[in-house]
Amino acid sequence: MSQEKLPEVWLRGPLPSIPPLLQPVAHALLQAAEEINTILLDFNEDLLWKRFAMLASVGFHLQHIAGVQDRLFAYAEGKALNESQLAYLKSEGKEDEAVTLAFLLEHLHQQTERSIEQLKQTDESTLTEVRYVGRKQIPSTVMGLLFHSAEHTMRHTGQLLVTTKVLQALKFE
Repeated sequence: MSQEKLPEVWLRGPLPSIPPLLQPVAHALLQAAEEINTILLDFNEDLLWKRFAMLASVGFHLQHIAGVQDRLFAYAEGKALNESQLAYLKSEGKEDEAVTLAFLLEHLHQQTERSIEQLKQTDESTLTEVRYVGRKQIPSTVMGLLFHSAEHTMRHTGQLLVTTKVLQALKFE
């Protein structure tokens, strides 16, 4: 029996408890999570850290998507990055045989859930408030940070999807 394919997340209607102006952010984060889980369903874990044409590995993209959400959502709350977040940033893309595909997918799932929960708690009246990014304290806004998190997540999701397909088509020995 074939399962009917669902429409993209943004076509399924408003998400409960997400403020209306933040629906696109939630839709993009959830769409990325669904696409990543689908494309990696039968992915050969031996390819997790493989690189070709000097492009980033699937492992890097999975780490980076979760890390970007964590960091940008922290900035949106007006927080500086903590030591754990800085250490995670430094570890992104470094091959670690102890880091499995299952671990990375679960970590991304948990981060996406935290991001969605934060969106639910975000007061729309704060969206234009200034927030500062990084050590240089570059100004942005709550809305700018949240939307950039969604945009950046989708950018790396697209790169991950292409990288996955190419790696699976190449023959590694």
